[in-house]
Amino acid sequence: MAVQSSFKNMTLCLFAVCIVSSALLAAVYAVTKEPIEVAEHAKTINAIAQVVPEFDGEPVSDTIEVAGKKYPYYAVSKAGQPAGYAVTVSASGYGGALTLMVGVTADRVIYNTTVLSQSETPGLGAKCTEPEFADQFRNWNPAEKVLKVRKDGGDVDAITASTITSRAYSLAVETAVTVYDAIVAENNKGE
Repeated sequence: MAVQSSFKNMTLCLFAVCIVSSALLAAVYAVTKEPIEVAEHAKTINAIAQVVPEFDGEPVSDTIEVAGKKYPYYAVSKAGQPAGYAVTVSASGYGGALTLMVGVTADRVIYNTTVLSQSETPGLGAKCTEPEFADQFRNWNPAEKVLKVRKDGGDVDAITASTITSRAYSLAVETAVTVYDAIVAENNKGE
């Protein structure tokens, strides 16, 4: 004899499916949580190693508030002396948020930059991840050059047909220098 479909039977069936699905999702989360955290940590350490000079030990993470916004950063040292800071910053590009990690040395020179995430147009703004564009920021001294695209009176060579992305990248790097200045000012307060 077939089970007759009723509101009570459908509700019990739906409840059972939800319980089983929830249990499966919880199990998958429990199994994958640690490997995901390990992979994220390795990705962060790799990004830090790309943007700051060689350093000893583990980077020290912290955050600082500048103009009402919190910025995460990592301090690194070599032989007991500060080697620099890796600052995570974002700016609005053409396709959305453009998130960079910018390394600033102890003498306020941009050591290097790397794109952590972007959603720019492939073949245009997405070229911000390519060395042809990003390498111009390597060893950039903000005291000697202006962090704006040439079209705006600066020294940054913009990506062809992607001025908005180039401006966003430059603004993010400029913000990293401002954050660096705030970190140094905060550290000097304690002395």
